[in-house]
Amino acid sequence: MKKLFIAALLFVGVASFAQNADQKPASEPREKLTPKQRNEKHLQKLTTDLNLDANQQVQVKQLLAEKSAKAEKFKAERKDRNDSNVKPTAAEKEAFKNQIIAEKEANDTKMKAILNADQYKKWTSIQEENKDKAREKMKEYKKENN
Repeated sequence: MKKLFIAALLFVGVASFAQNADQKPASEPREKLTPKQRNEKHLQKLTTDLNLDANQQVQVKQLLAEKSAKAEKFKAERKDRNDSNVKPTAAEKEAFKNQIIAEKEANDTKMKAILNADQYKKWTSIQEENKDKAREKMKEYKKENN
């Protein structure tokens, strides 16, 4: 009887550990920041990464504010479109994509005017790293949901 009881406890213990091993740890919830707080945090990161001087900080802060305002506008337009349940046509999708590309290029041009050559080179490498990280996260997300 004792051996049966010990075997049952051992089985339950092994089974509970096996279940925990398969589960992924829950990622910590991200803190909700206002656009202004996000801009400040981004500015601080850019300041430390690129060694921005005070004049550059002011210019980058203004650029981040403009970029954030445009992003909020795009987000609101998209939400309105989704609420109306009207699917965008292929031409509308292409126009939106071209508009986003144009905004990105304009942003890059403004950053190039603000930063010196070394800072700009470092900024573009940071942008590429962030793109690569986003691609990896997207791949992981697709694997999890398939």
